[in-house]
Amino acid sequence: MSETASTTSTPIPQDRESPAVRPTGSPRRPLTHVPLSRTVLPAHDPMLPPWEGSWEAVAAPGDAAPGDGSVGGHAGDEAGGLRLHVRRTPGRVGETAVYVHGLGGSSTNWTDLAAQLAPHAEGIALDLPGFGFSEPPAGFRFSLDAHADVVARYLESLRRPVHLVGNSMGGAVSLLVAARRPELVSTLTLVSPAMPDRRPDPRRLSDPRMALAMLPVIGTPARRQLARLTPEERALQTIRLVYADADRFPRHRLTEQAEEFAARSEYAWAGAALARSTLEIFRSWFTPGTGSLWSAAPRVRVPTLVVWGTEDRVISVRRARPTALAIPSARLLVLPRTGHVAQMERPVTVARAVLGMWEHIADGRW
Repeated sequence: MSETASTTSTPIPQDRESPAVRPTGSPRRPLTHVPLSRTVLPAHDPMLPPWEGSWEAVAAPGDAAPGDGSVGGHAGDEAGGLRLHVRRTPGRVGETAVYVHGLGGSSTNWTDLAAQLAPHAEGIALDLPGFGFSEPPAGFRFSLDAHADVVARYLESLRRPVHLVGNSMGGAVSLLVAARRPELVSTLTLVSPAMPDRRPDPRRLSDPRMALAMLPVIGTPARRQLARLTPEERALQTIRLVYADADRFPRHRLTEQAEEFAARSEYAWAGAALARSTLEIFRSWFTPGTGSLWSAAPRVRVPTLVVWGTEDRVISVRRARPTALAIPSARLLVLPRTGHVAQMERPVTVARAVLGMWEHIADGRW
């Protein structure tokens, strides 16, 4: 049983800059009619701590994928590959959801959603290279392509298609994986993916001084000021940016974020990874032709759910409809009073939408 959530009551601003590609062949289902599952979900527990983390090997390009997705040790290093820090959520055996975080995020961004979906799929939340606790390999480029290659190689080790879920930068990365390696993905969920959005708006930054920090001469004092921020201040700035209502963010989760920021500050590679990934996202937004995200979207042939918040300050909701239209089998859910991380701000609703997609696919109704 499911109900249908129509987002037509929430006006979606039209985007005139980005192409909207309509699929050929039979008419698609109504774009904004998203089935919400009525299956009973676990009670939402906002006090739930992050799932336990471990390191898992990723084979180097051209190496045979590990048959068992070997956990821990230094197998990835010995194979010439790398190790990713991941958090696994115990769940239904035989179905796997893989979660990919956004810029500046980590595997802890998926604690609540993974718990909601656990009765239907085990969860694997990744720390991308340079984020969370995953140390980037020497020479890593931090481009969307490079991150997508790492995710694809990790999925190869699982030896079965997965439900791929990505937010922000992780959404763009997941889109590229689904477009290039469809055999690895059974369904795709994109939460505010980082589609090209070139608005020069300082409100899109957790701290406007970050824009000054990139400039010569005047960037030096700006970087010094930013460096003096405490982990708690940086965590609060981030939550105010990505939540529509920061007061709804649990206080203990803010403490968890601050502790993670403090731990990451000890890694020499953390700051460079964030800066270089940011620049690579901007670079991708100006990539023309077949190298653009808008070109990759129509090549995604797996069933796709696109979720966006009306109050998203990072990637405008104006990108929502063009993104969903560009993906042939996509539907769009736009959530009112929601920011850039709907999976954190509205985990129950997002879980019902994701599970509704899975159920409708099983019934041949997507």
